[in-house]
Amino acid sequence: MKIEKRIISKLNKCYAITRLTYQGKPAFLVAAERHDPCYLFSEDGERLDTVWTEPGGVMSMTPVPGTENTFLAVHQFYSPDDSKEAKIVIAQKQDGEGWSIRTLCDAPFVHRFGILCRGGIRYLLVCCLKTGHAYDDDWRSPGACYAAVLPEDLSPFHENHQLKLMPIQIGMLKNHGYSLLHKDGYDAAVVGCEEGVFVFNPPAAAGEPWKIDHILSVPTSDAVLMDFDGDGLDELSCIAPFHGDSLVIYHLDVHGNYVPQWKLSQPEKETGMIHATWACNLLGTPSWIVGWRKGTRDTIVIHWDKEAGTYVFDYLDKNTGCANAMHFVNTRGEDVVIGTNREIDEVAMYLIKAD
Repeated sequence: MKIEKRIISKLNKCYAITRLTYQGKPAFLVAAERHDPCYLFSEDGERLDTVWTEPGGVMSMTPVPGTENTFLAVHQFYSPDDSKEAKIVIAQKQDGEGWSIRTLCDAPFVHRFGILCRGGIRYLLVCCLKTGHAYDDDWRSPGACYAAVLPEDLSPFHENHQLKLMPIQIGMLKNHGYSLLHKDGYDAAVVGCEEGVFVFNPPAAAGEPWKIDHILSVPTSDAVLMDFDGDGLDELSCIAPFHGDSLVIYHLDVHGNYVPQWKLSQPEKETGMIHATWACNLLGTPSWIVGWRKGTRDTIVIHWDKEAGTYVFDYLDKNTGCANAMHFVNTRGEDVVIGTNREIDEVAMYLIKAD
């Protein structure tokens, strides 16, 4: 694997990233964790616009399916101790003007969220880290997940007319992790918390309940499901525990249980606060991109080595403290990874080529 790195921006405490179709062309967004901007970039890393300058506190962003120039984002989540005022906003480019930013819904302590599509219906899944807070490091009120049907027309929603969220799972301590899963022709979500890993399946038909599967009972910060070893079954790959220092890949056994298959061998004092996670096909190979914010602050790409019969990894970057990573294939067919290297305030673009 040959890596060409380019620093495309400096952004204080850069954090959240997502793709966006902007004026008919592929683009992506990068937003900050603190009171700092959100930037829009072309797929080649050219800064196109500043979507907002504040308030920041952006843990997650996602485009609204079936639209252009429109996305949802978390605002005002600055830390687990400063997120009571967190909300989800609608950001939309106005014709010939700037960006309209308005409230979709208040969501105290919302850390991750996503839009899941099934049966022609869009569902909003909101994952809140906790549900109450009184003092620093207060974890007495476990987190929860909330959901709502996301209407096609979002124009009626604003601060005084918000989308109503309904609780669908409670008692989720340190509810931190979220990843999108495409399965059986629809979207699902993998959610990680102190109670383990859950898969959230939207209703099969309007009005039906969500199906929630508890697939692992090990405290987990983030998790992804993907068939990494090519056996036709998805491996469960986990960062543990909350903001943890352990990387484990689990394999599904004959009894339908996830059992440990591989663990990163680096000393855990070197892999503190593992945070960036992205599962993808990189150069056609199922891969897991992972980065950590303390210790050596490296970012690696893990994949299955068929000849060796085990997992191996390559370094994507070193000593950068990546908070989040995202892979896409650009319009020229090239593999690209965007990294928000939070600990050095650096937004990086990596062009990945075969050796």
